[in-house]
Amino acid sequence: MIPKKTIDEIFDTADIVEVIGGFVNLKKSGSNYKGLSPFVNEKTPSFMVSASKRIFKDFSSGKGGNVVSFLMEHEHFSYPEALKWLAKKYNITIEEKEQTPESIAEANERESLYIINNYAKKFFSNQLNNTQEGKSIGLSYFKHRGFIEKTINTFELGYSPDNSQAFSSSALKDGYKEDVIVKSGLVKKGDNGIYDFFRGRIIFPIHNLTGRVIAFGGRILNNNKKTAKYFNSPESEIYNKSNVLYGLYFAKNEIGKKDNCYLVEGYTDVIALHQNEIKNVVSSSGTSLTEGQIRLIKRFSKNITILYDGDSAGIKASFRGIDLILKEGLNVNVVLFPDGEDPDSYSNKVSNSEFLAFLENNKKDFIQFKAEILLSDANNDPIILANTIKDIVKSISCIDDEITRTVYVQETSQRFDISEKALNNEVNKLLRSQYLKYNKVDYLPETQEKFSTETQVEKDKFHNLKTQEKDIIRLLLLYGTMEIELELDDKSLVKYPVAQFVVEEIMSDDIQYNNNDYQFIFNEFYEGIQNGLLVNYQHFSQSPKENINKLVVNLTQEKDAVSENWQKKHNIFPKTEASVLKKAIVESVSIFKLRVTENLITEKQEILKNTQVQKQEMSILKEIDSLNKVRNLFAKELGIIITQ
Repeated sequence: MIPKKTIDEIFDTADIVEVIGGFVNLKKSGSNYKGLSPFVNEKTPSFMVSASKRIFKDFSSGKGGNVVSFLMEHEHFSYPEALKWLAKKYNITIEEKEQTPESIAEANERESLYIINNYAKKFFSNQLNNTQEGKSIGLSYFKHRGFIEKTINTFELGYSPDNSQAFSSSALKDGYKEDVIVKSGLVKKGDNGIYDFFRGRIIFPIHNLTGRVIAFGGRILNNNKKTAKYFNSPESEIYNKSNVLYGLYFAKNEIGKKDNCYLVEGYTDVIALHQNEIKNVVSSSGTSLTEGQIRLIKRFSKNITILYDGDSAGIKASFRGIDLILKEGLNVNVVLFPDGEDPDSYSNKVSNSEFLAFLENNKKDFIQFKAEILLSDANNDPIILANTIKDIVKSISCIDDEITRTVYVQETSQRFDISEKALNNEVNKLLRSQYLKYNKVDYLPETQEKFSTETQVEKDKFHNLKTQEKDIIRLLLLYGTMEIELELDDKSLVKYPVAQFVVEEIMSDDIQYNNNDYQFIFNEFYEGIQNGLLVNYQHFSQSPKENINKLVVNLTQEKDAVSENWQKKHNIFPKTEASVLKKAIVESVSIFKLRVTENLITEKQEILKNTQVQKQEMSILKEIDSLNKVRNLFAKELGIIITQ
């Protein structure tokens, strides 16, 4: 664990403008800095960085936070990885706290696997570029595929000699332990000792999101039918093939910018497209597409375009993958290449613009794609047609969003000239079946819809306090450390910190927030005051809790604040919230208390309706009368007329 003192030093030292400026072209805009969003394509800059508040806000994507959360969003680091990246940039030494023997052993094992994989990457690269065997077999193959030196270096391609102990002997000689290289999967252990797993193959290192090598893919170049064409590293502590996509490290930023991910079948497809300046491309590394891989893509874009070889034998088998994509809430299109072509070969035949035009002109949604594939051999057979429609409806039922489902039902209805009602009935059957299976019940609750409606009616009698809660927390974050002047009972004036005033007012009536995040922030202010400290928004913007971090940024950052220069130039000085702070704070607290009191009155009235005992009725009526008096006081303070 990184000590709190070191974390504070990192936050205090890191210059958010300097760090983000390394990824985004920022220009001064009033007291802030502005640039184009690094998360979505936009023509008008809406990405703001506040040097004074040490936060960023992207109004196009809704993302926001501090310097660490920017690195987590943009570079997809974990929280500790982002801190370590900043520490390295600003020469801050991290001395992590002592861990348990178990956690140390686990961390050491994981790190040893990273280290041996990095060693192997360099070994394979050296074999490719600096040995006769590597050059004549591996390098000549890559060059035959059209890969230039820059591409080979970028993807850190390599070659493993056709020798059963070339790598293992080298690793042992350089001090690596046998059990570590065996655990990595680079070496196997048999009756006759250890032997290299990837011997006689060209090597494709597989990177994680931060660029560290976690596994390898190997392709044999001879025509031995008894040997698998491709091998992947076995799974390990650092490699779970279901949660890894080949090329994602190189593609992640471009996927976000293009808001689309091209999904191909092989390593060379990824590399060829990347070399042809199409960088938002990944591969499932020869495995069937998994939910984990789809969720990885979802972190960068909700749009996937699958590129299939024209003669791919597994196209029908891929339908399951399409359904998984739809189930995860992503949009999916499919492109089929001409017979005998794949993304690699076709991209080498045409220019970048021609290739992109081909993708755009030939992409099909899953309905069109399934229909063409399933009906290709139908010969107007009504049974095949019916089964095709059912297969498409099955895919539509995977979609959670009702509006999207409706659109696809309409498209299917028009394409096959079948009524929307019939299609909807089939979709609803499947949805009911999925519900029963997921909830492990035998029937749907008949009163579910009625219950939901009645519940909503009851809820509508109460005030939703979200707006009032949000406003108080916003004021605390923006002005908590400032002071307002209050008049005491003896008419004397006293300066009061805003945070202390708000906290004491809320705590005096023992009011709790409905929103857990708002309650957490309020509790932090309360604890600070208890300890003689006044916390501010920076206390929360440095929080490792991502939801708190984003919430604080959203509450404290304004998109179109009028700059001081503009005010002076036009001699227009609008009244700001800060200039009428006392009024804003007092009114916000009062309106919150008023709404809470009105909800309490409603609650007591509901209880009164169901009370049969006269003694209890009298007690409740007294409580309601008392609450009405409190409500009237707040209303009078706010200038609100109570009509009942």
